[in-house]
Amino acid sequence: MLEDRATAVSSPTQWPAAYPKGYAVVDVETTGLARDDRIISAAVYRLDERGEVEDHWYTLVNPERDPGPVWIHGLTSEVLEGAPLFTDIAEEFAARLDGRVLVAHNAVFDWQMIAREYARAQREAPVRQRLCTIALSKELGLPLPNFKLESLAAHYGVVQQRAHHALDDARVLAEAFRPSLRTAAAGGVRLPLLECRPLTEWSDRPVPRQSSGGYGGYSGYRSSSWRPSRKRPACPHPNPGRYEDGKHLKQGMRVAFSGDTSVDRELLEDRATEAGLHVATSISRLTSLLVTNDPDSGTSKVVKARQFGTPVVDEAAFGQLLRDVEPADE
Repeated sequence: MLEDRATAVSSPTQWPAAYPKGYAVVDVETTGLARDDRIISAAVYRLDERGEVEDHWYTLVNPERDPGPVWIHGLTSEVLEGAPLFTDIAEEFAARLDGRVLVAHNAVFDWQMIAREYARAQREAPVRQRLCTIALSKELGLPLPNFKLESLAAHYGVVQQRAHHALDDARVLAEAFRPSLRTAAAGGVRLPLLECRPLTEWSDRPVPRQSSGGYGGYSGYRSSSWRPSRKRPACPHPNPGRYEDGKHLKQGMRVAFSGDTSVDRELLEDRATEAGLHVATSISRLTSLLVTNDPDSGTSKVVKARQFGTPVVDEAAFGQLLRDVEPADE
């Protein structure tokens, strides 16, 4: 059992009845961030309803392709060659998730990667809800300098031993989630739970394999994630103006994206379009909101947003806003 830190909140006597009965704290390492990337390792810490650790599990996964950024996760082709395929571990993984809320740091990314792997295996992951610890940290108003896992860990005095190793990242998150959960329970805070929608079909695109024994081939692989821009249908709703902090998005608002996103950009844009938002490819005075994970970058969109006073939110916050988009004023 993981010990409580000095900053942890003691478990409230009266636990909110509406809170989930169990959690699966998950971390996956992948070959990259695009829709055709693969999981190469996964870890699950199962927690009871009050955040106490029940058990943990870890596995490598052979992606049957280039392992991607080895300098980040440290998993080479040689290490992964003898690892099980995802289809080999899908049943055990599902047993670890079954009936629990999936908890992850930037949970939309981990969920999308898991959902895609199960779709490839012609199965569905038994997950119906997820909880993002970034969203929970914001809900609790934690005084963090940023929303990186290392900052959340430092806040609770949790020591990270091997960053970007799935088992250690899951351990760190489990230790940090427990006091966060207890703080939320003590304050009667509504947990920011989101629905997990499984993919029911999958069609793989061809991915070039690494041609040399080194790892410089990764840059060649990344080019496979390039996609031509798609012409989207015109948004049927009028633009109601800019997004205001603390309020809901409204159908017709013009939303632009800048920089890298954990979820494939195309998926984010599709979700925005389905919600009735206008996906813009550039920033103007009419832009309602800019979504970026790096608001301090010098990209042209960020610079223009600063000039025009366009509101800026990160990817996790945008995911929360998509839950409650208000209908347009027709």
